[in-house]
Amino acid sequence: MRVIGLDDVDAVAEGGVLHVARGDLVTPLARDRAKERNVSISIAGGATPPEPRPQSRPPLAAHRTGNGATRSPTPPPSGGIPVSGALYRRGAPAAALGWPVPRPAAGANGNGRRSRVTVVGAGHVGAQVAARLVDADRFSEVVIVDVADGLAEGIALDLWHSSALRGFDTRVTGSTDLAAGAGSDFVVITAGRARQPGMTRTDLTQMNAAIVGEISRGVARYSPNAIVVVVTNPLDEMTELAWRTTGFAPQRVMGMAGVLDAARFCALTALVGVARPDRVAAMALGSHGEEMVIPLSQATVDGRPITGVVDATTLEALVVRARDSGAEVVRHLKTGSAFFAPAASVARMVLAMAADSREVVPVCVRADGTYGIRDVYLGLPARIGRAGVLEIVELTLTAAELEMLRAAAARIDERARQLV
Repeated sequence: MRVIGLDDVDAVAEGGVLHVARGDLVTPLARDRAKERNVSISIAGGATPPEPRPQSRPPLAAHRTGNGATRSPTPPPSGGIPVSGALYRRGAPAAALGWPVPRPAAGANGNGRRSRVTVVGAGHVGAQVAARLVDADRFSEVVIVDVADGLAEGIALDLWHSSALRGFDTRVTGSTDLAAGAGSDFVVITAGRARQPGMTRTDLTQMNAAIVGEISRGVARYSPNAIVVVVTNPLDEMTELAWRTTGFAPQRVMGMAGVLDAARFCALTALVGVARPDRVAAMALGSHGEEMVIPLSQATVDGRPITGVVDATTLEALVVRARDSGAEVVRHLKTGSAFFAPAASVARMVLAMAADSREVVPVCVRADGTYGIRDVYLGLPARIGRAGVLEIVELTLTAAELEMLRAAAARIDERARQLV
Protein backbone atom coordinates (compact mmCIF):
# COMPACT_ATOMS: atom_id res chain seq x y z
CA MET A 1 0.00 0.00 0.00
CA ARG A 2 1.27 3.48 -0.84
CA VAL A 3 0.00 7.03 -0.45
CA ILE A 4 -0.81 8.79 -3.72
CA GLY A 5 0.03 12.49 -3.44
CA LEU A 6 0.44 15.61 -5.56
CA ASP A 7 3.66 14.46 -7.20
CA ASP A 8 1.97 11.33 -8.50
CA VAL A 9 -0.83 13.36 -10.09
CA ASP A 10 1.54 15.96 -11.54
CA ALA A 11 3.60 13.21 -13.16
CA VAL A 12 0.62 12.34 -15.37
CA ALA A 13 -0.05 14.35 -18.52
CA GLU A 14 -3.04 16.69 -18.27
CA GLY A 15 -6.19 14.80 -19.22
CA GLY A 16 -4.44 11.47 -18.71
CA VAL A 17 -5.05 8.52 -16.41
CA LEU A 18 -3.36 7.78 -13.09
CA HIS A 19 -3.28 4.03 -12.40
CA VAL A 20 -3.23 3.01 -8.75
CA ALA A 21 -3.33 -0.35 -7.03
CA ARG A 22 -6.17 -1.62 -4.89
CA GLY A 23 -5.56 -0.53 -1.31
CA ASP A 24 -3.54 2.59 -2.23
CA LEU A 25 -4.51 5.78 -0.38
CA VAL A 26 -5.23 8.87 -2.50
CA THR A 27 -5.02 12.06 -0.45
CA PRO A 28 -7.81 14.64 -0.76
CA LEU A 29 -5.26 17.15 -2.04
CA ALA A 30 -4.24 14.71 -4.78
CA ARG A 31 -7.90 14.25 -5.72
CA ASP A 32 -8.31 18.02 -5.94
CA ARG A 33 -5.27 18.31 -8.18
CA ALA A 34 -6.54 15.47 -10.38
CA LYS A 35 -9.81 17.35 -10.88
CA GLU A 36 -7.93 20.55 -11.69
CA ARG A 37 -5.83 18.76 -14.32
CA ASN A 38 -8.66 16.56 -15.62
CA VAL A 39 -6.72 13.44 -14.63
CA SER A 40 -8.76 10.26 -14.17
CA ILE A 41 -7.85 7.89 -11.34
CA SER A 42 -8.10 4.24 -12.36
CA ILE A 43 -7.94 1.51 -9.71
CA ALA A 44 -7.25 -2.13 -10.37
CA GLY A 45 -10.59 -3.90 -10.00
CA GLY A 46 -12.59 -0.70 -10.42
CA ALA A 47 -12.99 0.16 -6.74
CA THR A 48 -12.75 3.71 -5.46
CA PRO A 49 -9.41 4.33 -3.71
CA PRO A 50 -9.85 5.14 -0.03
CA GLU A 51 -9.03 8.51 1.46
CA PRO A 52 -6.68 8.74 4.45
CA ARG A 53 -8.31 7.47 7.61
CA PRO A 54 -9.72 10.24 9.80
CA GLN A 55 -7.76 10.94 12.94
CA SER A 56 -9.22 11.75 16.31
CA ARG A 57 -9.02 15.32 17.48
CA PRO A 58 -6.56 15.79 20.36
CA PRO A 59 -7.85 17.58 23.45
CA LEU A 60 -7.07 21.28 23.54
CA ALA A 61 -5.77 22.84 26.70
CA ALA A 62 -7.05 26.16 27.94
CA HIS A 63 -4.53 28.99 27.81
CA ARG A 64 -4.07 32.36 29.38
CA THR A 65 -4.62 35.60 27.52
CA GLY A 66 -2.41 38.66 27.78
CA ASN A 67 -4.39 40.05 30.74
CA GLY A 68 -4.09 36.83 32.75
CA ALA A 69 -7.57 35.53 32.03
CA THR A 70 -8.01 31.94 30.97
CA ARG A 71 -9.46 31.39 27.52
CA SER A 72 -11.26 28.16 26.76
CA PRO A 73 -10.04 26.16 23.80
CA THR A 74 -12.01 26.42 20.59
CA PRO A 75 -14.64 23.64 20.74
CA PRO A 76 -14.48 20.91 18.13
CA PRO A 77 -16.96 21.23 15.28
CA SER A 78 -20.26 19.37 15.72
CA GLY A 79 -19.66 18.64 19.40
CA GLY A 80 -16.40 16.75 19.14
CA ILE A 81 -16.74 14.75 15.94
CA PRO A 82 -13.30 13.45 14.90
CA VAL A 83 -11.48 15.47 12.28
CA SER A 84 -12.12 14.09 8.80
CA GLY A 85 -9.67 13.12 6.11
CA ALA A 86 -9.79 16.73 4.98
CA LEU A 87 -7.21 17.31 7.70
CA TYR A 88 -4.73 16.58 4.93
CA ARG A 89 -6.05 19.41 2.79
CA ARG A 90 -4.40 22.80 2.52
CA GLY A 91 -5.19 24.87 5.60
CA ALA A 92 -7.09 22.18 7.48
CA PRO A 93 -4.38 21.72 10.12
CA ALA A 94 -4.96 25.23 11.47
CA ALA A 95 -8.64 24.61 12.09
CA ALA A 96 -7.87 21.18 13.48
CA LEU A 97 -5.52 22.64 16.06
CA GLY A 98 -8.07 25.17 17.19
CA TRP A 99 -6.47 28.33 15.80
CA PRO A 100 -8.80 30.68 13.93
CA VAL A 101 -8.26 30.57 10.19
CA PRO A 102 -8.78 34.03 8.67
CA ARG A 103 -10.69 34.10 5.44
CA PRO A 104 -9.94 37.45 3.77
CA ALA A 105 -11.53 38.30 0.48
CA ALA A 106 -9.70 36.47 -2.26
CA GLY A 107 -7.58 38.40 -4.70
CA ALA A 108 -9.62 37.47 -7.74
CA ASN A 109 -8.00 37.86 -11.13
CA GLY A 110 -11.14 38.92 -12.98
CA ASN A 111 -12.09 35.37 -13.94
CA GLY A 112 -13.43 34.59 -10.48
CA ARG A 113 -10.44 32.53 -9.33
CA ARG A 114 -7.80 33.53 -6.82
CA SER A 115 -4.60 34.97 -8.23
CA ARG A 116 -1.31 33.11 -8.57
CA VAL A 117 2.04 34.78 -7.86
CA THR A 118 5.57 33.80 -8.90
CA VAL A 119 8.53 35.19 -6.96
CA VAL A 120 11.78 34.85 -8.92
CA GLY A 121 14.79 34.74 -6.63
CA ALA A 122 14.87 32.95 -3.27
CA GLY A 123 17.36 35.21 -1.53
CA HIS A 124 16.48 37.21 1.57
CA VAL A 125 14.15 39.59 -0.28
CA GLY A 126 12.43 36.90 -2.33
CA ALA A 127 11.89 34.64 0.67
CA GLN A 128 10.44 37.50 2.70
CA VAL A 129 8.17 38.56 -0.17
CA ALA A 130 6.84 35.01 -0.44
CA ALA A 131 6.31 34.86 3.33
CA ARG A 132 4.29 38.07 3.39
CA LEU A 133 2.17 37.04 0.42
CA VAL A 134 1.26 33.63 1.81
CA ASP A 135 0.54 35.21 5.20
CA ALA A 136 -1.99 37.47 3.49
CA ASP A 137 -3.86 34.34 2.31
CA ARG A 138 -5.25 36.09 -0.78
CA PHE A 139 -3.74 33.86 -3.44
CA SER A 140 -4.28 30.34 -4.67
CA GLU A 141 -0.55 29.73 -4.91
CA VAL A 142 2.82 31.41 -4.46
CA VAL A 143 5.56 29.85 -6.58
CA ILE A 144 9.19 30.53 -5.65
CA VAL A 145 11.78 30.07 -8.41
CA ASP A 146 15.55 30.09 -8.01
CA VAL A 147 18.43 28.66 -10.04
CA ALA A 148 20.05 27.18 -6.91
CA ASP A 149 18.97 23.56 -6.76
CA GLY A 150 16.74 22.87 -3.76
CA LEU A 151 16.77 26.42 -2.36
CA ALA A 152 13.29 27.46 -3.52
CA GLU A 153 11.86 24.05 -2.67
CA GLY A 154 13.27 24.21 0.85
CA ILE A 155 11.96 27.71 1.50
CA ALA A 156 8.54 26.78 0.11
CA LEU A 157 8.30 23.73 2.36
CA ASP A 158 9.45 25.72 5.39
CA LEU A 159 6.80 28.36 4.70
CA TRP A 160 4.11 25.73 4.28
CA HIS A 161 5.07 24.23 7.65
CA SER A 162 4.00 27.57 9.19
CA SER A 163 0.50 27.46 7.67
CA ALA A 164 -1.15 25.94 10.74
CA LEU A 165 0.47 28.58 12.93
CA ARG A 166 -0.23 31.53 10.66
CA GLY A 167 -3.68 30.45 9.48
CA PHE A 168 -3.27 30.47 5.69
CA ASP A 169 -4.08 27.92 3.00
CA THR A 170 -2.20 29.51 0.12
CA ARG A 171 -0.22 26.73 -1.54
CA VAL A 172 3.54 27.34 -1.65
CA THR A 173 5.79 25.57 -4.14
CA GLY A 174 9.43 25.91 -5.17
CA SER A 175 11.27 25.14 -8.39
CA THR A 176 14.33 25.92 -10.49
CA ASP A 177 12.11 26.32 -13.57
CA LEU A 178 10.00 29.37 -14.44
CA ALA A 179 7.54 27.00 -16.10
CA ALA A 180 6.42 25.99 -12.59
CA GLY A 181 4.76 29.40 -12.29
CA ALA A 182 3.05 29.27 -15.68
CA GLY A 183 -0.12 31.32 -15.87
CA SER A 184 0.79 33.56 -12.94
CA ASP A 185 -1.13 36.79 -12.51
CA PHE A 186 1.80 38.53 -10.83
CA VAL A 187 5.54 37.96 -11.21
CA VAL A 188 8.00 39.56 -8.79
CA ILE A 189 11.62 39.67 -9.98
CA THR A 190 14.08 39.85 -7.09
CA ALA A 191 16.89 37.77 -8.64
CA GLY A 192 20.22 39.44 -9.27
CA ARG A 193 23.62 40.19 -7.81
CA ALA A 194 24.02 42.65 -4.98
CA ARG A 195 26.55 45.43 -5.39
CA GLN A 196 29.88 44.42 -3.84
CA PRO A 197 32.73 46.63 -2.60
CA GLY A 198 34.75 47.90 -5.55
CA MET A 199 31.96 47.15 -8.04
CA THR A 200 30.86 50.11 -10.17
CA ARG A 201 27.23 50.82 -11.02
CA THR A 202 28.06 49.90 -14.63
CA ASP A 203 29.43 46.53 -13.51
CA LEU A 204 26.23 45.82 -11.59
CA THR A 205 24.04 46.96 -14.48
CA GLN A 206 25.71 44.67 -17.00
CA MET A 207 25.67 41.69 -14.65
CA ASN A 208 22.03 42.02 -13.62
CA ALA A 209 20.86 42.96 -17.11
CA ALA A 210 21.76 39.47 -18.28
CA ILE A 211 19.80 37.93 -15.38
CA VAL A 212 16.72 40.14 -15.70
CA GLY A 213 16.70 39.77 -19.48
CA GLU A 214 16.65 35.98 -19.27
CA ILE A 215 13.93 35.99 -16.60
CA SER A 216 11.81 38.45 -18.58
CA ARG A 217 11.90 36.23 -21.64
CA GLY A 218 10.72 33.35 -19.49
CA VAL A 219 7.92 35.46 -18.01
CA ALA A 220 6.71 36.43 -21.48
CA ARG A 221 6.68 32.77 -22.46
CA TYR A 222 5.04 31.21 -19.41
CA SER A 223 2.93 34.03 -17.93
CA PRO A 224 2.03 36.29 -20.86
CA ASN A 225 -0.81 37.99 -18.98
CA ALA A 226 1.10 38.71 -15.78
CA ILE A 227 1.80 42.01 -14.09
CA VAL A 228 5.55 42.27 -13.44
CA VAL A 229 7.08 43.96 -10.40
CA VAL A 230 10.86 44.42 -10.64
CA VAL A 231 12.98 44.68 -7.49
CA THR A 232 16.45 43.96 -8.91
CA ASN A 233 18.93 46.86 -8.87
CA PRO A 234 19.71 49.21 -10.47
CA LEU A 235 15.95 49.43 -10.26
CA ASP A 236 15.00 51.99 -12.88
CA GLU A 237 17.20 50.49 -15.60
CA MET A 238 16.17 46.90 -14.81
CA THR A 239 12.48 47.85 -14.97
CA GLU A 240 13.06 49.44 -18.37
CA LEU A 241 14.84 46.29 -19.52
CA ALA A 242 12.04 44.01 -18.27
CA TRP A 243 9.49 46.09 -20.17
CA ARG A 244 11.50 45.98 -23.39
CA THR A 245 12.17 42.25 -23.12
CA THR A 246 8.68 41.04 -22.20
CA GLY A 247 6.99 43.20 -24.81
CA PHE A 248 4.19 43.81 -22.31
CA ALA A 249 2.18 47.02 -22.13
CA PRO A 250 3.99 49.51 -19.86
CA GLN A 251 1.04 49.45 -17.47
CA ARG A 252 1.92 45.82 -16.67
CA VAL A 253 5.63 46.32 -15.92
CA MET A 254 6.64 48.40 -12.91
CA GLY A 255 9.40 48.67 -10.34
CA MET A 256 9.36 48.80 -6.56
CA ALA A 257 11.39 51.64 -5.10
CA GLY A 258 9.24 54.61 -4.13
CA VAL A 259 7.16 52.67 -1.61
CA LEU A 260 10.37 51.60 0.13
CA ASP A 261 12.08 55.00 0.01
CA ALA A 262 8.93 56.74 1.28
CA ALA A 263 8.57 54.19 4.09
CA ARG A 264 12.16 54.81 5.12
CA PHE A 265 11.57 58.55 5.22
CA CYS A 266 8.41 58.11 7.32
CA ALA A 267 10.15 55.73 9.73
CA LEU A 268 13.13 58.06 10.15
CA THR A 269 10.86 61.07 10.65
CA ALA A 270 9.12 59.21 13.47
CA LEU A 271 12.47 58.96 15.26
CA VAL A 272 12.41 62.75 15.60
CA GLY A 273 9.46 62.24 17.94
CA VAL A 274 6.73 64.02 15.98
CA ALA A 275 4.42 61.04 15.38
CA ARG A 276 4.16 57.33 14.80
CA PRO A 277 5.65 56.15 11.46
CA ASP A 278 2.20 55.38 10.04
CA ARG A 279 1.05 58.94 10.80
CA VAL A 280 3.69 60.38 8.48
CA ALA A 281 2.81 60.52 4.77
CA ALA A 282 5.24 61.21 1.93
CA MET A 283 6.02 60.32 -1.68
CA ALA A 284 9.47 59.29 -2.91
CA LEU A 285 9.83 60.01 -6.63
CA GLY A 286 12.61 60.06 -9.21
CA SER A 287 15.18 57.29 -9.04
CA HIS A 288 16.01 54.63 -6.49
CA GLY A 289 19.35 56.22 -5.78
CA GLU A 290 21.09 59.59 -5.97
CA GLU A 291 18.25 61.20 -7.91
CA MET A 292 15.54 60.35 -5.36
CA VAL A 293 13.16 63.26 -4.83
CA ILE A 294 10.86 63.60 -1.82
CA PRO A 295 8.51 66.54 -2.46
CA LEU A 296 8.21 67.97 1.03
CA SER A 297 5.38 70.20 -0.16
CA GLN A 298 3.25 67.04 -0.30
CA ALA A 299 4.44 65.43 2.97
CA THR A 300 2.31 65.53 6.11
CA VAL A 301 2.39 64.57 9.79
CA ASP A 302 -1.03 63.72 11.19
CA GLY A 303 -2.51 65.53 8.21
CA ARG A 304 -0.53 68.72 8.78
CA PRO A 305 2.18 69.97 6.38
CA ILE A 306 5.46 68.48 7.53
CA THR A 307 7.25 71.78 6.95
CA GLY A 308 5.23 73.25 9.80
CA VAL A 309 6.13 70.42 12.18
CA VAL A 310 9.80 69.67 11.46
CA ASP A 311 12.43 72.36 10.86
CA ALA A 312 14.07 72.69 7.45
CA THR A 313 17.54 71.55 8.54
CA THR A 314 16.19 68.37 10.10
CA LEU A 315 14.01 67.67 7.06
CA GLU A 316 16.98 67.98 4.73
CA ALA A 317 18.94 65.53 6.89
CA LEU A 318 16.00 63.10 6.92
CA VAL A 319 15.76 63.14 3.12
CA VAL A 320 19.48 62.44 2.76
CA ARG A 321 19.38 59.62 5.30
CA ALA A 322 16.31 58.07 3.65
CA ARG A 323 18.08 58.18 0.28
CA ASP A 324 21.19 56.55 1.73
CA SER A 325 19.40 54.11 4.04
CA GLY A 326 20.06 51.09 1.85
CA ALA A 327 23.80 51.72 2.03
CA GLU A 328 23.53 52.36 5.77
CA VAL A 329 21.95 48.93 6.29
CA VAL A 330 24.70 47.33 4.18
CA ARG A 331 27.39 48.97 6.30
CA HIS A 332 25.87 47.50 9.45
CA LEU A 333 25.23 44.03 8.04
CA LYS A 334 28.60 43.86 6.25
CA THR A 335 27.64 40.67 4.40
CA GLY A 336 24.21 41.49 3.03
CA SER A 337 21.65 44.16 2.25
CA ALA A 338 18.19 45.21 3.40
CA PHE A 339 15.36 42.73 2.97
CA PHE A 340 12.59 43.21 5.57
CA ALA A 341 11.47 46.67 4.39
CA PRO A 342 11.97 45.93 0.66
CA ALA A 343 9.89 42.76 0.95
CA ALA A 344 7.14 44.56 2.86
CA SER A 345 7.09 47.21 0.13
CA VAL A 346 6.73 44.64 -2.65
CA ALA A 347 3.97 42.83 -0.79
CA ARG A 348 2.14 46.12 -0.27
CA MET A 349 2.11 46.73 -4.03
CA VAL A 350 1.08 43.21 -5.04
CA LEU A 351 -1.67 43.02 -2.43
CA ALA A 352 -3.01 46.43 -3.46
CA MET A 353 -3.25 45.30 -7.07
CA ALA A 354 -4.74 41.91 -6.21
CA ALA A 355 -7.42 43.68 -4.17
CA ASP A 356 -7.91 46.28 -6.94
CA SER A 357 -7.53 48.94 -4.24
CA ARG A 358 -6.79 51.74 -6.73
CA GLU A 359 -4.68 53.50 -4.13
CA VAL A 360 -2.02 56.00 -5.14
CA VAL A 361 1.54 54.95 -4.30
CA PRO A 362 4.98 55.91 -5.64
CA VAL A 363 5.89 53.39 -8.35
CA CYS A 364 8.64 53.11 -10.95
CA VAL A 365 6.50 53.52 -14.08
CA ARG A 366 6.99 54.53 -17.69
CA ALA A 367 6.25 58.25 -17.90
CA ASP A 368 3.45 59.24 -20.25
CA GLY A 369 3.99 63.00 -20.51
CA THR A 370 2.80 63.84 -17.02
CA TYR A 371 5.17 66.29 -15.27
CA GLY A 372 6.61 67.02 -18.72
CA ILE A 373 8.40 63.65 -18.71
CA ARG A 374 7.92 60.95 -21.31
CA ASP A 375 9.27 57.53 -22.36
CA VAL A 376 11.46 56.76 -19.36
CA TYR A 377 10.94 54.62 -16.25
CA LEU A 378 11.16 56.52 -12.97
CA GLY A 379 9.30 56.89 -9.70
CA LEU A 380 6.00 58.74 -10.03
CA PRO A 381 2.72 58.72 -8.08
CA ALA A 382 0.52 56.07 -9.68
CA ARG A 383 -2.90 54.62 -9.06
CA ILE A 384 -2.59 50.84 -9.10
CA GLY A 385 -5.21 48.14 -9.40
CA ARG A 386 -5.96 44.75 -10.87
CA ALA A 387 -4.82 45.86 -14.33
CA GLY A 388 -1.53 47.26 -13.05
CA VAL A 389 -0.86 50.98 -13.39
CA LEU A 390 -4.25 52.61 -13.94
CA GLU A 391 -2.99 56.19 -14.19
CA ILE A 392 -0.10 58.44 -13.28
CA VAL A 393 -1.33 61.03 -10.79
CA GLU A 394 -0.08 64.60 -11.14
CA LEU A 395 0.63 66.29 -7.83
CA THR A 396 1.06 70.04 -7.46
CA LEU A 397 4.82 70.29 -6.98
CA THR A 398 6.87 73.39 -6.35
CA ALA A 399 9.02 74.68 -9.20
CA ALA A 400 12.16 73.39 -7.46
CA GLU A 401 10.66 69.92 -6.90
CA LEU A 402 9.53 69.67 -10.51
CA GLU A 403 12.97 70.73 -11.72
CA MET A 404 14.64 68.02 -9.59
CA LEU A 405 12.19 65.40 -10.87
CA ARG A 406 12.84 66.30 -14.51
CA ALA A 407 16.60 66.30 -13.92
CA ALA A 408 16.31 62.82 -12.40
CA ALA A 409 14.37 61.63 -15.43
CA ALA A 410 17.05 62.93 -17.78
CA ARG A 411 19.84 61.12 -15.94
CA ILE A 412 17.88 57.87 -15.72
CA ASP A 413 17.05 58.07 -19.42
CA GLU A 414 20.73 58.52 -20.27
CA ARG A 415 21.64 55.38 -18.33
CA ALA A 416 18.74 53.38 -19.75
CA ARG A 417 19.82 54.16 -23.31
CA GLN A 418 23.11 52.38 -22.63
CA LEU A 419 21.30 49.08 -22.10
CA VAL A 420 21.77 46.70 -25.00
